[in-house]
Amino acid sequence: MQKHVHDYSTKVMNIGIYIYDNAEVLDFSGPFEVFTTASRVCADDEPFNVFLIGETQNAVWARAGYQVLPHYDISNHPVIDLLIVAGGVPDQELQKPHVLGWIKNQSDQAQYTASVCTGVFLLGAADVVATHNVTTHWEDIPALQKQFPKLQVHQDVRWVEDGNIFTSAGISAGIDMSLYLVKMLHSPTLSEKTARQMEYETG
Repeated sequence: MQKHVHDYSTKVMNIGIYIYDNAEVLDFSGPFEVFTTASRVCADDEPFNVFLIGETQNAVWARAGYQVLPHYDISNHPVIDLLIVAGGVPDQELQKPHVLGWIKNQSDQAQYTASVCTGVFLLGAADVVATHNVTTHWEDIPALQKQFPKLQVHQDVRWVEDGNIFTSAGISAGIDMSLYLVKMLHSPTLSEKTARQMEYETG
């Protein structure tokens, strides 16, 4: 699949992160921190506009009782250039055809789609990934292979890139993937500057 080239001279990239009850906190907070920090420390402009999206705009109860208010809901949000689907315990979301349809529709329209941890289960259920190379949390790899046997599931990696689809392993790996996306979408310099600002060690 051919990648789209983003032109930063004309447009800020909109990054929409989908969250839901029982989402893993760092799965969405990590990428949110990376892209907002990148915009904050960028010398020339603010390349990323980052926002959280819920099924509704009601409070989302993430793992361990972490409560957060989405900026938008799935019926009313800006155009998304990069869709990120958080992981956690997505069982309820997997039973919502309208949510899966929204994920599929947004992925089709976005330049890039990414998932953190078990967010890839939602991509699979939404037919965003079918025979793609993917990864997820090490603990969930057997279940992913069983549920979506045509996926090429990789172990012992922090993230996997397949065309315009990016999937990361568990929790903190979403930060690694997001820093890579900053590097790819903007520049290695901004990615390195962002990691340094976050005091995050990259391998």
